[in-house]
Amino acid sequence: MSNRILIVDDETSIRHALAGVLEDEGFITLAASSAEEALELLDTASVDLVLLDIWLGDGMDGIAALERIRERCSLPVIMISGHGTIETAVQATRRGAFDFIEKPLSYDKIVLAVSNGLRFARLERENLLLREKAPQTPTLTGESAAMRQVRRQIEMVAPTEAWVLIRGEHGTGKELVAQAIHRLSRSSEQPMVEVNCAAIPEELIESELFGHEKGSFTGANAARRGRFDQADGGILFLDEIGDMSLATQAKILRILQEQRFERVGGSKTVKVNVRVLAATNKNLEEDIEAGRFRADLFWRLNVVPIQVPPLRDRLEDIPLLVADMARSLAEKGLKAREFTADAIATMMAHPWPGNVRELRNFVERLAIMCQERIIDEAQVRLFLAPRANGAASGIAGRCDALLAADYKTAKRLFEREYLQHKLQENGHNISRTAERVGLERSHLHKKLKSLDIVQ
Repeated sequence: MSNRILIVDDETSIRHALAGVLEDEGFITLAASSAEEALELLDTASVDLVLLDIWLGDGMDGIAALERIRERCSLPVIMISGHGTIETAVQATRRGAFDFIEKPLSYDKIVLAVSNGLRFARLERENLLLREKAPQTPTLTGESAAMRQVRRQIEMVAPTEAWVLIRGEHGTGKELVAQAIHRLSRSSEQPMVEVNCAAIPEELIESELFGHEKGSFTGANAARRGRFDQADGGILFLDEIGDMSLATQAKILRILQEQRFERVGGSKTVKVNVRVLAATNKNLEEDIEAGRFRADLFWRLNVVPIQVPPLRDRLEDIPLLVADMARSLAEKGLKAREFTADAIATMMAHPWPGNVRELRNFVERLAIMCQERIIDEAQVRLFLAPRANGAASGIAGRCDALLAADYKTAKRLFEREYLQHKLQENGHNISRTAERVGLERSHLHKKLKSLDIVQ
């Protein structure tokens, strides 16, 4: 997808000349003759970089416009001046300008500065994406027939523009499927923008998805682009779509169909081109029958369904999963562990109702609590047996915590076991669990994520 450059200059000849040079280099250009016109364009159009003249006639000057742009978004802005001084350049840089170019313009220098600015912005996005993804397993592990089928489906659908509905129980790896589709898609160079529909408070989800204007509600101190806006030209991943309210579902459906929306508190229409991946652990057909999910939204999302199998249906993958998990834990600073064949066989005989996430937590527990480098069947049975039924889970967790070497580890173990037990008691419903344990829903979700038991 070609990058879009906004040229802001009150001289028509400069705008036309810059547009010609940049379009010859393969860029798409937009033009504005004033700061006010530029800000309106930024509200409605997707822009990757701004070329901004400092002197703009009688209206708002370039420095003030730079501040307004930086308040709204993190676009690279290159300042242009016919009266350049060191003081002006320093002032522009301090206010967030990426570069400063003096007139008369060298078009080679303009092209180089634009290329550098776009490269810098792309690296920033990639670094942010890497930081967000660093703790997560990057690939789908397993050679079972079920996992080979999932990978075949991913390879077939990823290069297309088709929308995908990823279904599966808690802890099966639905997010990893979405990441795999993104890596093999045409928009792999663009970050995949993720929205966890279960983690965002109902009153803020519209702002999160569509963005908002300054002053549109209490706390909206600056305008903000929403997730749909950020995903323009790429992929939007709507995780836990089944937890979205009916009111929000109706608004999402309209946006998905029209690919246009208004920000909260705004009146201008923003157009986007977004590919949507969605995931859910719910039985949406039952929710449709019960009136909890819109049938028209289901059929819009369910273009290509991918079912992620539970771990109990691919127990033969456990040796590979355990090896990967032990290696990952060693890279994080825990001692390297090896598992005997009998230990692996014992784990393969367990049903793992919490799926791969439960297995990962269990392997981490063994790595923390066992002193020996080689973990055998007896140690696996010692820590696995109390979890044969949900009622014993909390008690076993407290025992693990009492055996921990330090307070921090003990606290983490207890919190994880406690919240896992409460989630099980409440049918893995986050809202109900939050109410029962006395936490805000969004705070509980963050706590679950920090303990590696995200629902």
